[in-house]
Formats: sequence, C-alpha cells, structure tokens
Amino acid sequence: MSRPSSRIARRFAALKEQGRGALIPYLQACDPDYDTSLALLRAMPGAGADLIEIGVPFSDPSADGPIIQAAARRGLKGGSTVAKVLEMVGRFREGDSDTPIVLMGYLNPIGAYGPERFCADAARAGVDGLIIVDLPPEEADLLEGPAAANGLDIVRLVAPTTTDARLPVVFDHASGFVYYVSITGVTGTRTASSDELAAALPRLRAATDLPVAIGFGIRTPDQAAAAVRVADAAVVASALLATLEDTLDEDGRATADTLPRVLAQLGDLSHAVRAARG
Repeated sequence: MSRPSSRIARRFAALKEQGRGALIPYLQACDPDYDTSLALLRAMPGAGADLIEIGVPFSDPSADGPIIQAAARRGLKGGSTVAKVLEMVGRFREGDSDTPIVLMGYLNPIGAYGPERFCADAARAGVDGLIIVDLPPEEADLLEGPAAANGLDIVRLVAPTTTDARLPVVFDHASGFVYYVSITGVTGTRTASSDELAAALPRLRAATDLPVAIGFGIRTPDQAAAAVRVADAAVVASALLATLEDTLDEDGRATADTLPRVLAQLGDLSHAVRAARG
C-alpha cells in the first residue's frame, strides 16, 4: 500500500481528483554531465513532469535497450556515482519539495554502497521511491526493512509474463505504484498495442489497489495518452534519451539545443497526457 504521507501517494491522489493520469519522464544521472542532467531535472516539473524517474548509471543494465545503455555509459563517463546521484536529488530538493523522485537502477551499486546507508542517505536527499530492476521479491528483504524505516516506497515491476498466481508475491510489501513493463524484452524496442494494454490492466487492478504506471515502449504523445486512458501513469524514457543524444556534439557534450529540445518533447507528451481523458 502507498504510505498516506508519501509524496508519491499525495501526487497520485491529487491527480485522481483532477481526473487525469501522470506523466513520468526518465533521465539518466550525469548524462552527458552532472550540470546538464541537474538542469534538466530541475526543469522537468515546469515542462509537465508529474513524477520523475532518475536512472542510476550501471555498467551492465540488463533490462535496458541500446538507447538507455548508451545513456548509462555517458552517465558513468560524466562522473556518476551513487553519492553523486543523491547529491543531485538533494540539490533538486532545494527548489522543489513536491515532485516525487524515484530512483531506477540495479542492485549491485546499492550493495556496494550498503543497503541501510543507501536508504538513509536517499531519504535524506529527498528520494521517494526505488525501482530495483534485478531485485526479485524473494530477495527483497535486503532492502524492505531499510526502505520502510526511511519512508521509501519500493515500486514493483510486473511483466506480461507474470502469472496471476505470482502477482500476490510480487505485490507483497509493494508501495508507491506498480510499474507495468508493457512488453517482453528490453526498453525502447517495441510498443504494446492499446488492445494489449487494455487486456492487461484488469488483472492488475484485481490484485492491487496501487496506481499502475505503464513503461517500456511509450515513445510518442499518442502512446502516452493511450497508456493513461487505461492506467494511472505513462513512463517515457528511451524517446527522451534519444532526443538528448541527438543534440550532443561530436565529442558527446551538451549543446545549446540539448535542454530546449528535450523539454519541448516533454511538453508535447504532457499536453497529450493531460488531454487524454478530456
């Protein structure tokens, strides 16, 4: 269950009252450098982000397609560490105390940092939730205690291949929202049809009362709008990262076009999401 006092729970409750779904854009920390990604993070709420996912760069991102893999490499080259990501969130919080921030990444960097220390430092920085791609529910006790002690939601991933029998296991101790991986395979490779999404959601609704966000394959404003017509949120990652990559110079550095183009794309996605249920 969502914690009533959490930023994530408050944001979804407010959007439900407004009768609209959420847009959750993704950025990779330190892609292509710390200052650019911090500037992008700070500008995202004004461009229409309702919640924000920050990718924690990792050298072996097994669930991610080539676009996010490339962004992770740029982030690592740009100096990303777990401590640097938390510093970025802390600096964001200096000017924004309302927008929920969810870190998405892999277990290895958290294990190296120390799970208890990580959860304490993440909460202190202003993180609201965690999506740990390679942490199965059966092993989640590694983080569940420290996360709960520090008020962090653990967002569970559900795939089209997740059976009805397994759903209660996946949702055990889940909080914040549910992340529905709408395709089989890695990020950014294909898009689920509206019919596929409409067919998938009822069984998730029957298993949990948490909000459901759809990700993996949401690339266009129309697709984001279709997602929030059946779910509570649309997550857009690879499409935004592809635009960012397209603006970099030949040495991989940000240009004057980087922020304006990514934020304009985010604005188009936001407009579609806000109009989707009108």
